[in-house]
Parts: sequence; C-alpha cells; structure tokens
Amino acid sequence: MQTTQAIELLKRLIATPSVSREEAAAADIIESELKALGFEPQRKMNNVWAMASAYDQQKPTILLDAHLDTVKPNAQWVRNPFAAEVEGDRLYGLGSNDTGGSLVSLLAAFVRLSKSAQPYNLIFLASAEEEVTGVNGVRAVLPELGEIDFAIVGEPTSLQPAVAEKGLMVLDCVAHGVAGHAAREEGVNAIYKALKDIEWFRTYRFERVSPMLGAVKMSVTGVNAGTQHNVVPAECSFMVDVRVNECYQNEELLALIREHVECDVTPRSTHLNSSAIALDHPAVKRLVAMGKEPFGSPTMSNQAVMPFTTLKLGAGDSSRSHTADEYILLSEIEEAVELYYALLNGLKIEK
Repeated sequence: MQTTQAIELLKRLIATPSVSREEAAAADIIESELKALGFEPQRKMNNVWAMASAYDQQKPTILLDAHLDTVKPNAQWVRNPFAAEVEGDRLYGLGSNDTGGSLVSLLAAFVRLSKSAQPYNLIFLASAEEEVTGVNGVRAVLPELGEIDFAIVGEPTSLQPAVAEKGLMVLDCVAHGVAGHAAREEGVNAIYKALKDIEWFRTYRFERVSPMLGAVKMSVTGVNAGTQHNVVPAECSFMVDVRVNECYQNEELLALIREHVECDVTPRSTHLNSSAIALDHPAVKRLVAMGKEPFGSPTMSNQAVMPFTTLKLGAGDSSRSHTADEYILLSEIEEAVELYYALLNGLKIEK
C-alpha cells in the first residue's frame, strides 16, 4: 500500500460521515480495503481488525489501533466537512487530523510490515466509539484479540512519542443541609456546606507529581442549588473534573478525595485510568535514537481502556482536533508511514 493509496483511502473516509456510534459505513470501507489488500478482516459491530500473518503463540503481540469515529462538525465550519478538499499540502475534512491521518498511516505501515517476517504477531485495528469512550468500541474488541503485549495508539502527536497520558474521573458531589425559611434563623444552608468542599477541590494538591504529566488537576465545573429565593436549600450539587496522572489509579484517588470532603461523592466511572510507558522500553529507546522527544499528553485516547503497555504516536497536531476546518498535512502522512515502519521493523519486545 503506497502513501498515495493511503491518502485516497483517507479521502473516502472523510467523505463518509462516521460520528461516534454511526461508523458502520466507514467500517465497511476499511473491511473492503483489508480484503482488497489480501487480508482476512474480522469485525465486531463497527470495529474491524486483521492479523498480518498466522498467529504464533511463541511470539509477543503488537496492536496498531486508531479510531474510525469523529465528533460532530461544529457550527463554525466554513468548508464542507465531508468534502475532502486538498489545497497545497493540506487535506481538509472532518476526522482528517483526529485521527484519519494516523489510521491510514498505520494501515500502510501494517501492510508493509506484513511482507516480511517479524519477531512479533501484528494486529491492525480500526476501532469505533473512541470519542465517546463507548462500550461498543475498543473495549468490546479486546477480548477477541488475545493477549496483547504492546500497542501503538494512533492519535495526533506531531509524530512525537506520548509516553504518558492523563486519566479522567468526573465526580458528582452532593452537600446536604436542612431546608428552612430564609427570613428566620432556621435550616442548614447546603450551599455554605458545599463551599468548604469546593474550596478544597480548588486548592488541594496531591503529593505525587508526574515528571511527564505534572500534578493531578481538579476543577469544579458546575454547581446547582436552590428552588426559590426565600427557602434555605437543603441540597447543593456540584460536579468536578479530575485529570489523573499515572502516579495514581482512579480508585485510589477517589478514596483519598472522600477522606477530605464532607459531601457525598459519586464517580460517573473509574475505568479511565492514566497510562505510562517506561522510558527504557525498546520502542521508546528506538524513537529517541531517531531524534524524537517523549512527552506527556493531557488528552485522553483508547489508551485509557487498554490494560497493557501502550504508546501514543501519530500524524497531525492535537491542537487541530475538534476544530472547524480541520486538516492534516499530506507530508505528515508520508512521514508517519515511514516512522511507523522504521519503529516497528524488527522491533524486539518481551512477551
């Protein structure tokens, strides 16, 4: 698969709307492309994958993953988000940067790598529902793939290795008081009780700080209380966005938070953990030797639900993701194909 073929495939994907949970037509395209390239793709819902060669249980397994789905185009688009327009080195279109460029680059490298024996099993996966962390996305597929020893997650990182990624918890908090008439000295104002905890979330700093991701970041992002002006509110609810570094697991952090606040704290989920890869991992060492600079990524990806060693690496710039008139550079795709191949060709990892 040449780079020109990869770019033409990306144009077809851009022209095919694939908002999260509506990726069936895009999955059809990838499935057909894999068949045309001589592979035997498998599919579960809108997730499509293929192995480079027959499975060898003596070898470790590497997974190449990038997502098919996109966010909805926002109202600020001037161009047609599904037109796949090329101007100079830029290919415009929804999902071009996040993360179609990485998807087709990984596929091109996968095809090239499959032409020679490698010291590992290799799987290519085009996954669904990444933008909404959906249950029918990569989480539904992992049990079908067998044991994975290492994965590259294709996301726009300017082709620099993201060796750590922040996790996420969203907390729904409720402070309880006692209703009363605002004109009299009665009741217990739940807003005032909540203020103490809100201030704690604003100012508290957890002890463990990541060299790549920095400190855990907590932000109160919404507050709701009261029914009318003359009633002391019996309840005040607020939500907290918690961005977790790799020094903590979400469950551990949740327990620490509950020790410090009086309000009820209910997480919407705890499975979106932070991830990190050791700097002495063979893939990281090879990238550093190629002049690449490891960094910590504040944005979340499929890494959050992968219980094995992962590295985020891909074409494009994260700042272009989810923006109007999104684009990828054609030269970035070409560079990504060569980088993926150079990284993975003959790479030796432990099983």
